[in-house]
Amino acid sequence: MKIFALADLHLSLAKPFDREDPTTFYGEKPMDVFGSRWDLHIKKIYERWQDTVSETDLVLIAGDISWAMTLTDAGFDLDFVSSLKGRKIMIRGNHDYWWHSLSKIRAYLPEQTAVIQNDAVLFPNFAVCGTRLWTLPTAAGFGVNDEKIYKRELIRQELSLEAAGGRPVINMNHFMPVAENGADNEVTELFRRYRVFKTVYGHLHDKSHSTAFQGPKNGTSYYLTSADYLDFRPLLLMEV
Repeated sequence: MKIFALADLHLSLAKPFDREDPTTFYGEKPMDVFGSRWDLHIKKIYERWQDTVSETDLVLIAGDISWAMTLTDAGFDLDFVSSLKGRKIMIRGNHDYWWHSLSKIRAYLPEQTAVIQNDAVLFPNFAVCGTRLWTLPTAAGFGVNDEKIYKRELIRQELSLEAAGGRPVINMNHFMPVAENGADNEVTELFRRYRVFKTVYGHLHDKSHSTAFQGPKNGTSYYLTSADYLDFRPLLLMEV
């Protein structure tokens, strides 16, 4: 089994995706307003995912899956993700407003598409954990409301890591879990304590790609997996 990652799909399908129907290549919220690389991005995701991933592989999706406001409205987007090759595990991003009732989301999704919230997906020799996270306290403009959300996300992160049951962890966050300069923080300390050997994140787009911290740190390897950064092709993390 190969393990891949791809974040920030930013889907907004108004009807079932059909590779023979160009009107489904954009969705209701075309992302090309954010730059030419987003032109036909749904088509790019479909073709490059299907060309890269096999049915026996695993793909981690680190948030910002759908622009929808409700689970019902996200249906075509979630159906699109579920139709792609491989097993999928997702976390929430800051734009996933449709993500409300975890039980309803899990009831809607097929068996091969899972979500993580305060828990983990367990495999024999590792676990997949994660949470959305938030802006770090070292960021400019970090305020009182940010601190409340950040502290709550720290709790969710540790709950997820605890659910790994001592297994080595591949982790997902939507927000970058470490400062640009790689300085340690409460999140990186959790990674050290709970044996996180790889972590993926998204959220950063366009010029913000240059601010991404990537590479090894204290036994954890960091990967930016925003779809536009990866040219909409899932990144191979490892093979088990």
